Amino acid sequence: MTETASSDRPGISTPGRVELTPGTAPADLRFANDDLLPVPVAERRWTTYNFAALWVGMAHNIPSWLLASGLVALGMDWLQAVVTIALANVIVLLPMLLTGHAGPKYGIPFPVLARASFGLRGANLPALIRAAVACAWFGIQTWIGGQGIFVLLGKIFGGWAEAGRIGGQPWTLWLCFLLFWALELALIYRGMDALRRFENWAAPFVIVGALVLLVWIATEAGGLGPLLDQPSKLGWGADFWRVFFPALMGMIAFWATLSLNIPDFTRFGAGQRAQVWGQSLGLPTTMTLFALLSVLVTSGSQAVYGAPVWDPVALAAKTDNVFGLLFALVTVLVATLSVNIAANVVSPAYDLANLAPKRVNFRTGALITGVVGVLIMPWKLTATPELYIFTWLGLVGGLLGTVAGILIADYWLVRRTVLDLGGLYRSDGPYWYRGGWNPAAVLAFVAGGILAVGGSHSAPGTGPFPEDGLIPFLEPLADYGWAVGLAASLLLYTALMKRGGRRG
Repeated sequence: MTETASSDRPGISTPGRVELTPGTAPADLRFANDDLLPVPVAERRWTTYNFAALWVGMAHNIPSWLLASGLVALGMDWLQAVVTIALANVIVLLPMLLTGHAGPKYGIPFPVLARASFGLRGANLPALIRAAVACAWFGIQTWIGGQGIFVLLGKIFGGWAEAGRIGGQPWTLWLCFLLFWALELALIYRGMDALRRFENWAAPFVIVGALVLLVWIATEAGGLGPLLDQPSKLGWGADFWRVFFPALMGMIAFWATLSLNIPDFTRFGAGQRAQVWGQSLGLPTTMTLFALLSVLVTSGSQAVYGAPVWDPVALAAKTDNVFGLLFALVTVLVATLSVNIAANVVSPAYDLANLAPKRVNFRTGALITGVVGVLIMPWKLTATPELYIFTWLGLVGGLLGTVAGILIADYWLVRRTVLDLGGLYRSDGPYWYRGGWNPAAVLAFVAGGILAVGGSHSAPGTGPFPEDGLIPFLEPLADYGWAVGLAASLLLYTALMKRGGRRG
């Protein structure tokens, strides 16, 4: 789509892409810094391979392995688990592509895109929600990575688990955690181009590591047969469906974070074709393949050890082969670095920069993310499959689905993908609304959020919510939180904006 620049819409247009006219960069430092300004068209050069490699690198990580293996631990067989995850990733790909469209076209990150719907100040609401979720994920991933290093090095050198304890954990575990934390922040400090190069080679390496683990457990089990023969404890009746729908929403919620801030990456894209094909080839195929590897290995562990071992680090530690342990250690390092930096540091770095552009740039935001991710101690959320999949992912999915519905409604249904690029950085522009907030977006977010998570419930002893739900009459909606939040906010926001006749 070609846009024509005008005096109230300062920008240069090429087919399908828009950038600010040289010399017209916003002067109001309350809403702009170098990291939030649009990427110039000449610097938008990520290819289909770069996006596919990004997704391969992000999908192949321990928490996504825990998703699939957790479903086996909850009673599914390998086929049920793979189908659940494959369907979830096909579903979440659609909002990923829809929100990602603004990246190559305008070169803007997620918090700036959110200004069109929430307002220049109101955009901080979804940005901070996304940042808080990312900080929690950063803590989870960093703890898992540090734990993996601790377990595998302990097997190689011995005695690590018997070291003196600090805060209930061996000091050697804390050392591994802090070293891994520092390595992550050092890499992201080098910028987005360093991330692109890292993802390009990390992606195939992690695939090889997962295949090696599959070959090993199949050998231990006496072939692939025992891996495929493990029966479902749920069957295909009512017991299965009670687990399937909340599990499906949990699987969607796993990447619901990226369905919001994918413009943080697509803004570097060489065009729409690169981001559409790259994401379509990278996300659903990779997650399905990785899920298949995960459930086969977990089923194999059940055949070999009599109970499913859903943590790949714990499983790899069962070997006494030093080379195998070292290879597993490097794989854990690369896999966790790959996803944690891309998925959980890039977004909050931009989100925090959007909160205070004069004081916080991309690098400062990344450092804040690292500190907050440690302080909130979110690793407890992976203690059980129920807490990880139903409580954490279910709650997060409902809220993020609500934000996604508003972004998609605004960009596609209200504005038909046409934005005033300069206006996204001006308090006298069309996105100021009322004091920098769009009441329609706030109302749609509150209503959608209540419907999505108001019925959150936990079985006795498995979670923090009442058994009959926070708001009992909404309890039936809780298992569909992401879908409910997205649909409700999308419809309500569109109706409110169309009724008010407001467009930027």
